Amino acid sequence: MQASTYTLAEGLRLPTNGLDYAILALYFVVVLGIGFAARRSVRTSLDFFLSGRSLPAWVTGLAFVAANLGATEILGMAATGAQYGVAVVHWYWIGAIPAMVFLGLVMMPFYYRSKVRSVPEFLLQRFDASAHLLSSALFAFAAILIAGVNLYALSIVVEALLGWPQWVAIVVAGLFVLAYITIGGLSSAIYNEVLQFFVILAALIPICVIGMKKVGGWDGLSGNLEQRHGDDFLTAWGGTGIGDANPLGANWLTIVLGLGFVLSFGYWTTNFAEVQRALSAKNLSAAQRTPLIAAFPKIFIVFLVMLPGLVAAALVPKIGTAGSDLTYNDAIPYLMQELLPNGVLGIAVTGLLAAFMAGMAANVSSFNTVFTYDIWARYAVKGRADTYYLRFGRLITAIGVLASIGTAFIASSFSNIMGYLQTLFSFFNVPMFVVFVIGMFWKRASMKSGVWGLVAGTTAAMLNYFWIYQQGVVDIPTDQGANFVSAIVGFVAGAVVMVVVTLFTAPKPEAELAGLVYGTASPGLEADDGVEAGDSAWYRRPALLGWGAVVLAAACYVPYSF
Repeated sequence: MQASTYTLAEGLRLPTNGLDYAILALYFVVVLGIGFAARRSVRTSLDFFLSGRSLPAWVTGLAFVAANLGATEILGMAATGAQYGVAVVHWYWIGAIPAMVFLGLVMMPFYYRSKVRSVPEFLLQRFDASAHLLSSALFAFAAILIAGVNLYALSIVVEALLGWPQWVAIVVAGLFVLAYITIGGLSSAIYNEVLQFFVILAALIPICVIGMKKVGGWDGLSGNLEQRHGDDFLTAWGGTGIGDANPLGANWLTIVLGLGFVLSFGYWTTNFAEVQRALSAKNLSAAQRTPLIAAFPKIFIVFLVMLPGLVAAALVPKIGTAGSDLTYNDAIPYLMQELLPNGVLGIAVTGLLAAFMAGMAANVSSFNTVFTYDIWARYAVKGRADTYYLRFGRLITAIGVLASIGTAFIASSFSNIMGYLQTLFSFFNVPMFVVFVIGMFWKRASMKSGVWGLVAGTTAAMLNYFWIYQQGVVDIPTDQGANFVSAIVGFVAGAVVMVVVTLFTAPKPEAELAGLVYGTASPGLEADDGVEAGDSAWYRRPALLGWGAVVLAAACYVPYSF
């Protein structure tokens, strides 16, 4: 999408006082305390990287949604609401919920029963070492880039709101995340993400409530925006017919296929920063329920990030234009400055910082797992004692944070952070998804087809973006539209190449596919894979939870579909 840059307006300096800083300091103390408390349970590398597979579903479910609820999500989606209006719901009800349900109902049994410690490790079992090594390297690289995005976005906001220099904010936040992940491992990250989830809600709810009161409720808001932007601004599908012009630069087909299927499923089902939370659950049932539990708050979070954008668009009619000092990304900081009293302001600032750290911690904790298990332990230093890999995991965490600090400055060279993230997803997540989905549902897919599908998908997506779009070979109106098209091109290219390679190479022996391909029996189910004996409560039934989330999302979507 062609939104404004992540440079906030000069005048957005918040009137914080001692009470606000006290709330922020208290939050930091609690976060470090959780890290030290979690350290007592870290005795093995499995404890450090996957919490010993011991966490309950409600904890992993909240961590699952919090890991995605980073600052780029909050500021970026509020900016999208201010620029495009109600169309922002596409990123949630089309671009998240169906894929989260699919992950819980279909893919988690494959991940959990195979006892893999990471998403790339599943490709090793289904295909071969070449697919495993390439996917591990691509994911580790992408995780560091995305962690850097969160750090850079944090530095911009902290500089604008609190007056800290950018480099100070980047270094301080990076070292703070390093401290609590290194101390307590994934358990520390997950329990802090649960805390951050509620802190973020505490920050967003007052902004929405006070902002809606300021504009005269929904009637006042809708009347104002319809008058200034037209009826389509308050509908999800207005102007998205094929051939119609709209600010989003995408029609209904590219929204449904590019965002709703390829980008969405590619992100939610193969991004280890999310899947890692489910793999840390105590049994298969809890692992399946993790994304399904997360789907329910995800349905409603869209309102908390969309309404501030709509309110800002009503209060500052020229926001994001040449006639205003405010960019679209200023929506939430502007409302914080104008509407929140001290105390509540401190909670809001803490919520923003919590969002940045949640996004960064999720990517760093997934990076250290993939690099340690899938690259170092498998190809560099094999067969060492578990204590060695535990020590190395802490070391690579520090290296990952330092690398993220470096990539934060790379992110600063891009004019649009949300567009940058979507571009990364189309390059790295989409090719991995096509390899996964074909490998899971087609027994004939050969061992060598996995690596060539990854190569083809990534290459095609990059060629579409850097050559066909940026060189003007085909006219695509916006960056966001180009990302949707790149995702579709990458998916199709990866699928075609996998089919062609399969026709000329040997398939994996069928005896080795047990539990890795849909319809094949798992080689052995453990007693703790299911629900507890005698407990058939509705909230322990993954299928019921999953379809409940879909139905509820559909019910929410009806008022915005016409």
